[in-house]
Amino acid sequence: MQHDLAERARGGDHDAFSALVDGSIGRLYALACLILRDRDRANDAVQEALVAAWRDIRGLRDPERVDAWFRRLVVRACYRQARTERRRRVVTLRVIDDEPPQSPGPELTVLDRDRLERGFGRLSPDHRAILVLTHYLGLPLHEAAETLDIPAGTAKSRQSRALAAMRAALEADDRTELTGEERTA
Repeated sequence: MQHDLAERARGGDHDAFSALVDGSIGRLYALACLILRDRDRANDAVQEALVAAWRDIRGLRDPERVDAWFRRLVVRACYRQARTERRRRVVTLRVIDDEPPQSPGPELTVLDRDRLERGFGRLSPDHRAILVLTHYLGLPLHEAAETLDIPAGTAKSRQSRALAAMRAALEADDRTELTGEERTA
């Protein structure tokens, strides 16, 4: 069915293009939010990507791969958004806890999620994009490379560097927390 819609959209059918977009807009927006970490900029990136998709739909080579094509356009739009936005926001959260819980409870899960969120926010858009595609969307590395329009070897090294940068950010966050606790003690 998606193949037929893509073929009709390539022929200039507005309704077919709308149906294609309606079926994937949520996933595209989630992808942009994860890469950009800002809902407004994610909206702008998705809109920019969909305008480009409509403009270039006739150039779609493989209608079976329309979702991958949409993802590639969104990732590129996210990169453009990230380049134009130079400011960074840093959020500092402090947790005061006398003793950590013995077994992992929901509060520990929230703390871990917050810690990962802060580390993820410190990554570059290139690193966030490869981690979102491989870990969040679960794409195999070769499909992530295709989406990013880079060689598979580059995707593998970028993923490795992204994971190393994430580890470094988490360790830096841990050191900052320890230093802050030692000062207050």
